[in-house]
Amino acid sequence: MLTLASDGGNLAGLWLEGQKYFGDTVSGNMEERDGLPVFAAAKDWLDRYFAGGKPRISELPLAPVGGEFRQAVWRMLCEIPYGEVTTYGEIARKIAMRGNKKGMSAQAVGGAVGHNPISIIIPCHRVVGTGGSLTGYAGGIPAKIRLLELEGADLTRLFMPKKGTAL
Repeated sequence: MLTLASDGGNLAGLWLEGQKYFGDTVSGNMEERDGLPVFAAAKDWLDRYFAGGKPRISELPLAPVGGEFRQAVWRMLCEIPYGEVTTYGEIARKIAMRGNKKGMSAQAVGGAVGHNPISIIIPCHRVVGTGGSLTGYAGGIPAKIRLLELEGADLTRLFMPKKGTAL
């Protein structure tokens, strides 16, 4: 079960049922509203994705709510190709380099990745821990594995963590 949220014209949220931080970027109360063009576009995108297609993120008007740092991390997530993974540390290095900083905390990146309000479309499931640990997916590790398998990712170097925050 997926829940979509919109600001009226843009997709502002996509959460899996029971996902950690469900709806936390929505101000006020959510109300059910069918018929929004952005919902039809998102449904079409998701149908193609779950059928094994590789729709472009740019096809959808996205408006995730978050500060400048989170926005930068979410933009970087959109650069990870289908079927590939990267680490929190690698994203931290890239963010630091783009911002002319000496370093960046992988934990800070992990917080931004974990609070991604548009799951699946902004592909936070493509981020793994150092060494290939399948940690940190707010939708749950089994969902992360299913999404990576759907995309044809090589899971042979990835492993289930013994302990984690989003198991």
